[in-house]
Amino acid sequence: MTPSKHPPYQHRVTMSADTIYKILTEEQWTQASAEGVLHGAPVDLADGFIHLSTAAQVRETAAKHFAGQQPLKLLSVSTQCLPAAALKWEISRGGALFPHLYAPLAIAWVHAVDTLVLAGGAHVFANTVPHTVQRLLSAGETPLIPADPRPAQPIT
Repeated sequence: MTPSKHPPYQHRVTMSADTIYKILTEEQWTQASAEGVLHGAPVDLADGFIHLSTAAQVRETAAKHFAGQQPLKLLSVSTQCLPAAALKWEISRGGALFPHLYAPLAIAWVHAVDTLVLAGGAHVFANTVPHTVQRLLSAGETPLIPADPRPAQPIT
């Protein structure tokens, strides 16, 4: 068996994300909400899956793929709603595991929609998106990544 390229905590934390996120333009959101389903943004359709991010990844996703764009819609999706066979965690940017959905995203699975705007050239995220992963995997375990006491900051 080949050793993993990822530290053990990265796989465990990323795989346990309860909420994952999708960033869309306002036009893409308007179309998806009218149809009741998101088939994907152009990059998703080209790649054959819907690109999603965890809370720890979504700020960098916004900065890298949506720089200067506003307003954007940030969809919060519970992983518990998604078909387990269609949600795959695959290596992507920086060797991190990203959630990829190999099925259309039903709008009924979206539990929150926030608007991302720019302030000082950076996207501003609502406090509903954790700045860092602060989840205990089970009773008695310590966090796998230390909690960050700083409030969420715009991407610079």
